[in-house]
Amino acid sequence: MDTVEAIGKVLLVGLALGAGLPALFAIGLRLFLAEPTTQEGESVTGPTNPVARYAGIALFVLVAAVIIVAILWVTRNTIDYYFDVNLFPFAPKK
Repeated sequence: MDTVEAIGKVLLVGLALGAGLPALFAIGLRLFLAEPTTQEGESVTGPTNPVARYAGIALFVLVAAVIIVAILWVTRNTIDYYFDVNLFPFAPKK
């Protein structure tokens, strides 16, 4: 049963990172470029909603942080070996 459980965990993480991060990026892009609209649904020229713009920027920062942490996680043993810096002290050493 350990194999099935491990496959399930990998599947969930793969779905979350493989589909979730691009979805968050797309939502952030949509928020960042949102145009103000009138009551009739017509778009209006003018400045965008600052709250939506900052929410889009926050999603971009979140996606970038997840990518950077993932790269550091993959290279943690090499960084520890060459630079003697343990970036993830809670993770077991291999």
